[in-house]
Amino acid sequence: MGNQSTAQKPSKRQAKQKQNLITSTSVQGLKDSSTSFAKRERKPEQSQDITTSAPFETLKDLPTPLWISQCVLHKHEILICGGYKQSDCYSYHTIKIKYKFICSYPSNVYLAGHCVVKLKDHNSKDGNEITLLSFGGNKDTQHTLVMKYVSVWSNGNKIKKSSNDNKWVPFTNNHYHPIHIGRGDGSRAVISGSNNHLLFITYPRDNISVFDLNTFQFIKHDTLPTDDFIGYHCFGLLIEYDEDNNTFQFHQLLVCDDIASFYQYAYVCINDVILFFGGFGYKDGKYVVSKSLHKYSIRENKWITFQNTLPSPLYTCVAVLSEDNTLVHIIGGMNTKQAFVSTHMKTKVSEWLSEEEMKKGVQLKVEKEEKENGNETDKIVKKRYTS
Repeated sequence: MGNQSTAQKPSKRQAKQKQNLITSTSVQGLKDSSTSFAKRERKPEQSQDITTSAPFETLKDLPTPLWISQCVLHKHEILICGGYKQSDCYSYHTIKIKYKFICSYPSNVYLAGHCVVKLKDHNSKDGNEITLLSFGGNKDTQHTLVMKYVSVWSNGNKIKKSSNDNKWVPFTNNHYHPIHIGRGDGSRAVISGSNNHLLFITYPRDNISVFDLNTFQFIKHDTLPTDDFIGYHCFGLLIEYDEDNNTFQFHQLLVCDDIASFYQYAYVCINDVILFFGGFGYKDGKYVVSKSLHKYSIRENKWITFQNTLPSPLYTCVAVLSEDNTLVHIIGGMNTKQAFVSTHMKTKVSEWLSEEEMKKGVQLKVEKEEKENGNETDKIVKKRYTS
């Protein structure tokens, strides 16, 4: 695995990460960051120009070309939740290697840089059902919707015509009043907190907010310590949140020069490693689309730029990690011709992580399962003594 690396020694404070850590902010650094996506819009193009490269396997094309899509993993399914001006949603089954249509966003919803996350449903007893939250988008057409997804691949799951299953409906509180989250296009979000009840959102221009999913209210707004305009971002800060005191601590991270001027890349976190694929940015006096791959080790605070690359330059694509943490799927995006592509490819995690990093992943997975089993045991014990 040939590569070049840039290493920095992590500080004690960075090494001691809290449970509620978020690694999400900007590395955009573009001189013309206000350029709108509408100005760069081009007609969709199929993926004929995407060829197979050694570490990547090209899969069946997407049902439609997609740009700045949102994808969520659910067991052996990748749920593809629309994209720029594309309202259709699909499920891709990683074992059957097929796509199935789920639904479309409402006709009055204009998708442009929206965000989709999977809500933690502690009351759900059906492993085939999950709840998705979709919000954001263009400032003039923002939406906040939820969908109770029932797997379209399970023969026993018959969707009733009168049911709201597999439909995007307004997000409401316990009194059925609509809730608006908003926060603009290019937002990024993650769910965390002591009970997975807090939605952390970073969004343009340099903001971070915390939304309590139990009370349906924002409980914190803050400004990120950056001079960049953030959007479609991932990296740059280590952020710690103190849930008891409702406070943030921000720690600057060093970013290697090769990726510092890029954004709109695909990224995925595997154990304590983040992989970055492609991107769009300003380099050597011009705007370029990258096909480079980079790796950042959180534990070692070290960057690696790989010699192996994507088959061709790509940006605004999406990276999704498989359920068993062995494969990364790269979905959609835009090429150097500024055309949407229907590309879907995958690569083995072992191509990019060392043997030590892979072993660390197995250890973390075991620790996570033990923690989850411990939490379930605590719930059972509490229920017995309180009933």
